[in-house]
Amino acid sequence: MTIPQATSLCIDLHCHSTVSDGALTPSDLIARARDKGVTHLALTDHDTIAGLEQARQAAGQVGLELINGVELSCLWRIQTIHIVALDFDVDDPGFRAALATQLDNRWRRARMIAERLERLKVDDLLTKATSVAGGDVPGRPHFARVLVDEGVVRDSGQAFRRHLGAGKPGDVRAFWPELDEVVAWIVQAGGIAVLAHPRKYKMTATRLRQLVSDFRRAGGRAIEVSTSGQSSGDLGFLAELCRREQLLASQGSDFHFPGAPWCELGHIMKMPDGLEPVWHHFRKPVVTG
Repeated sequence: MTIPQATSLCIDLHCHSTVSDGALTPSDLIARARDKGVTHLALTDHDTIAGLEQARQAAGQVGLELINGVELSCLWRIQTIHIVALDFDVDDPGFRAALATQLDNRWRRARMIAERLERLKVDDLLTKATSVAGGDVPGRPHFARVLVDEGVVRDSGQAFRRHLGAGKPGDVRAFWPELDEVVAWIVQAGGIAVLAHPRKYKMTATRLRQLVSDFRRAGGRAIEVSTSGQSSGDLGFLAELCRREQLLASQGSDFHFPGAPWCELGHIMKMPDGLEPVWHHFRKPVVTG
């Protein structure tokens, strides 16, 4: 179960807009966040900061504090891992070059997904998926939407079960850089590298501890202790892991679309006591009182 934070300070450091695989535009996302009581938000679209300027303008109009964010994909021991970058310099030339590389990687993957699904006989599949993505790089959810619209499948769930999910033709391994390289990009840009949703990787506890240890040695500074879809057991395990590795604690809803109460903006399980929040270490620290 998720519970709202205190209304005086509600911090959500992980969410997505239509610029990547979310359902709301950056400005609509900001409006919804404010309606849900969020006071500080990081927009963390996948491998792009294209939505930050629109989000910043919208945030200024409603009195919400926006923190620079992006969710970067990388590889650790051949497994795809997501790293959230927070509070970085958006004008850092090295970081912008790295994001351009990530964008190229995403387009290569999108083209390969479209090629693998050619047997479904959907005309201009990549073009249609790109349109669904608002002109940005389409991901598997966008391809699923096209398959539904074209009558190939009944719904998005069936699209993933038959064509896009793990082990299916559209499950294309991405061309991501290694974890230590991605962390170095973030550090170079003056940001904080956060290991995103650690329990969603379906790792054993031992393997996850190894990941967190390698992440810290690479320069990672925080892990998401509280995020959507977690049990209280997950929360306690990650809190202890955070303490053990002497990392900062982050939190975020990982919001993608309305209508999913388990993944709503600002509704995050309260972090256990005794952890050092990542937002205390922003260039403009977020503190109570």
